[in-house]
Amino acid sequence: MSRPAWLSPAIVLVFIGGAMMMSVSMGARQAQGLLIGPLSLERQWPLATFSLAVAIHNLMWGFFQPFTGAAADRYGAAKVAAFGALTFGLGMMMVGAGGVALTTIGLGVVSGFGLAATSFAVVLGPVGRAVSPEHRSSAMGMGSALGSLGMMAMIPLAQWLIGAFGPTQAVWILSAFSLASIPLALVLAKGEKASRPAASTLAHQSIGQALREAWGHPGYRLLAAGFFVCGFQVTFIGVHLPGYLALCGMSKGAGATALLVIGGFNVIGTWLMGQLSQKYRPKYVLSAIYLGRAVVTFAFVMGPKNEWTLLAFAASIGLLWLSTVPPTSTLIASVFGPRYLGMLFGLVFFTHQLGSFLGSWLGGLIYDATLSYDVMWAGTAVLGLFAALVHLPIRDQTLARAAA
Repeated sequence: MSRPAWLSPAIVLVFIGGAMMMSVSMGARQAQGLLIGPLSLERQWPLATFSLAVAIHNLMWGFFQPFTGAAADRYGAAKVAAFGALTFGLGMMMVGAGGVALTTIGLGVVSGFGLAATSFAVVLGPVGRAVSPEHRSSAMGMGSALGSLGMMAMIPLAQWLIGAFGPTQAVWILSAFSLASIPLALVLAKGEKASRPAASTLAHQSIGQALREAWGHPGYRLLAAGFFVCGFQVTFIGVHLPGYLALCGMSKGAGATALLVIGGFNVIGTWLMGQLSQKYRPKYVLSAIYLGRAVVTFAFVMGPKNEWTLLAFAASIGLLWLSTVPPTSTLIASVFGPRYLGMLFGLVFFTHQLGSFLGSWLGGLIYDATLSYDVMWAGTAVLGLFAALVHLPIRDQTLARAAA
């Protein structure tokens, strides 16, 4: 099988360094759904206490994402990602040290910044600038898929660590993985330097002009509204699915199995949606993704709960999990150009994390009040229908300034 023409040696290095760093941080973040119950039980905390820490983590991830994306656009993704891996590891150490305040600050603020500096907006920026527009969506899909491998790999590892050493020791080990990923920034730096476009192609617009242009575009605001829904859905499911399955009488390992299947199919879904966004208009791909989430969620909640229906749900929702990233980033780059892709995607991602905050926190809050997740599942399905509709009117033509 021949190598795609756009997959240059420099892009391969960006993928290896950036995607592996993103895999570690995103994988540890995905393991929060497995840690929330055992840590709350071990430390005798209400579920809402740890849910709030996770919610703040998601909010800070989104808050810092435009800034880390802008820093990566200006100073290089490798420097930002290396500092992010360091801070993510330090934040997880604070969680391991214990205490409500230290856990909330460490998980919520410190590791929230670390994840912002090692995730999609930082890593995909160099890819979007190095690849020609006709191959950009495929490149974004492949980069997102490689970064998503961490979700699949870290879930069984985190489950084993919790069972073998307990949840607190598992947190310490996950922090060590993050610190060990810092040298990968050297690989990312080498690929980024080799694939960097000429300076003359990058100097036509200031950061302030780019922000005003994007936020003044109605389609950009609609894209942000849709990404809010994405954050609400995936964070609620990722954090609270294991607890919901326990309420349904399923085994303790069912949650880990479901998250593992979600992670595996997410790799396929992100790659596939990158390919589809190359063939079809990304806004229609996004509408189909959100409509699919609504249908799959409704069918799962209303249907019987057993191993087969859980696997079907996990596989289906996994295909639709982070598959929104390639068409969203491609749409931003195609309309506004790739110069400030990290920052503009990061700003949209902030709305994603506002949704994540509510998905995590309200899930625990409503469960503590009602001893049920029914309201949250209903909201997840309804929001999917809303997001499917708001993408349809987006004007996705390239702006005259970007085309020039």
